[in-house]
Amino acid sequence: MGTSGKRKVLIITYYWPPSGGAGVQRWLKFSKYLRDFGWEPIIYTPENPEAPAIDNSLEKDIPEGISIIKRPIIEPYSVYKRFVGMKPGEKVNAGFLQEKEKPGIAEGLAVWLRGNFFIPDARRFWIRPSVKFLKKYLKDHPVDAIVSTGPPHSMHLIAMQVHKKLNIPWLADFRDPWTGIDFYHQLRLTSFADKLHHKLEKKVLASATAVTVVSQDMVNEFNGIVKRGYKLVTNGYDEQDIRPLPQNQLDKKFTLSHIGSINASRNPVGLWKVLSEMVKLQPDLASALQIKLVGKVDIV
Repeated sequence: MGTSGKRKVLIITYYWPPSGGAGVQRWLKFSKYLRDFGWEPIIYTPENPEAPAIDNSLEKDIPEGISIIKRPIIEPYSVYKRFVGMKPGEKVNAGFLQEKEKPGIAEGLAVWLRGNFFIPDARRFWIRPSVKFLKKYLKDHPVDAIVSTGPPHSMHLIAMQVHKKLNIPWLADFRDPWTGIDFYHQLRLTSFADKLHHKLEKKVLASATAVTVVSQDMVNEFNGIVKRGYKLVTNGYDEQDIRPLPQNQLDKKFTLSHIGSINASRNPVGLWKVLSEMVKLQPDLASALQIKLVGKVDIV
């Protein structure tokens, strides 16, 4: 423990403000409150990530005086953008989400290269330099635990090697599945690449001191890969972000909301069909129904 009496935890995360979107929220919010539970967070994150969105408003949640270590990362996205005809400033969406047009031949080839040469993901080139840096840093600045949060799952591979070399307790936190992710079949993997993904996934699940996941389905799925005591820590909300609304500001319509990205494989086709049938049977429902999609939505 440090002089403050707090235990220290190194959090390895690709997403950190000003990066926006869903990936940053979980460990930004955990970090915000860790001091209340006797832990001092230290953040390790890329200096120049390919963020899907920028949200400077999230910086208000960063604890005052927190240590944030930023190191440069080499990613293939500049080459990818030129290859598929994107402008340098355009953002690369995660999860095969297409907002503008259906993917062409160039995009298809890029997906094949991504799936088979960048394993587990495009951040793999950050693993070796990060391990080298953190081995030295942690010997001079010891911590009581390490957390890695993925995707991208390269963060887990960094933590796994540091854990093995320095024997520091390691929590691997999965915000999404690995080989069970909904778009895994779209990666166009060769047999070799598919086996390597599964091998790395199994190694992480077996090696971590503890593993947390966000849903019971993920507990069940991971138990089918490596049987162990997974901890379910669902996503929640920060009470400081919620303002009670006066009665006259509540939705006057029956509102269905989805917060997050919807790619083609997550499109709830069944729901749209049911709602269409209900509107036909109850015409008044059409004017009373409101659907809010908060986040990026696929062109499909």
